[in-house]
Amino acid sequence: MEWERDRISGDFVVIKAEENGVNIMGLTRGKDTKFHHTEKLDKGEVLLAQFTEITSAIKIRGKALILCRHGEIHSGE
Repeated sequence: MEWERDRISGDFVVIKAEENGVNIMGLTRGKDTKFHHTEKLDKGEVLLAQFTEITSAIKIRGKALILCRHGEIHSGE
């Protein structure tokens, strides 16, 4: 079962807003990249996002802490 779960799910990213109004945008895969989902976080709110068959990129606008398998990243500085 664990192998099946790993095959279906992509990498996860944790995003914690460090200010009000942080925008998170999911972008699609394929020939034409488009925005398919947006979220707005206020200071202290956390979003757990996942790369999937549909989501190839995540754009973050504003000051946030991002945790992923590559380490800790600060945006908006």
